[in-house]
Amino acid sequence: MPAVTGADVLTAADEMTRVLHPHHERDWSTPAGTLTWSCWTTAAHVAHDLLAYAGQVTVSPHDGYLPYDLRVSPTARPAQVLTVVRACAGLLATAVDVAAPDARAWHYGPCDPAGFAAMGVAETLLHTHDITLGLGVPWQPPRRLSTLVLRRLFPDAPSGAAPEVLLWMTGRGDLPGRARRTSWTWRAAVD
Repeated sequence: MPAVTGADVLTAADEMTRVLHPHHERDWSTPAGTLTWSCWTTAAHVAHDLLAYAGQVTVSPHDGYLPYDLRVSPTARPAQVLTVVRACAGLLATAVDVAAPDARAWHYGPCDPAGFAAMGVAETLLHTHDITLGLGVPWQPPRRLSTLVLRRLFPDAPSGAAPEVLLWMTGRGDLPGRARRTSWTWRAAVD
């Protein structure tokens, strides 16, 4: 399977918008699935992570995250927050696609651009799932993107349908014959 690219980050952000924008008039102050964050805060968190990953890839620090943060205006409507997510996805996609494949930046160890792209896709898909649960919208992460994330970030994932396995690996779903996960971590760093 090929490395995760900027195009995959954009596809994930477009999917988030496709699924959630029709519900932008609903109450996004409700909790996002099992999270304590609201749907609004969860969407703003996705934008934050995408921007943070873009900064890491662009500057390539080797010892920590850059000391900056994204602040989405608290008066932003859900549709505007989704636009911010898409803007930050564009920044990450550009950073990933122009970076040398052998570039490394810090994410709890050295991480390559494809790893940051995979984390961006994962954050977008997983938190879209959380928000859809909070809003009562049926949705599952797309199979192709779930497969990319599993192969890059969860090499020890069991076999099965990629969307269900991704949700199980991150404590968001059940798999037959396996206990629900209560803790997890992905492997973004490379040797």
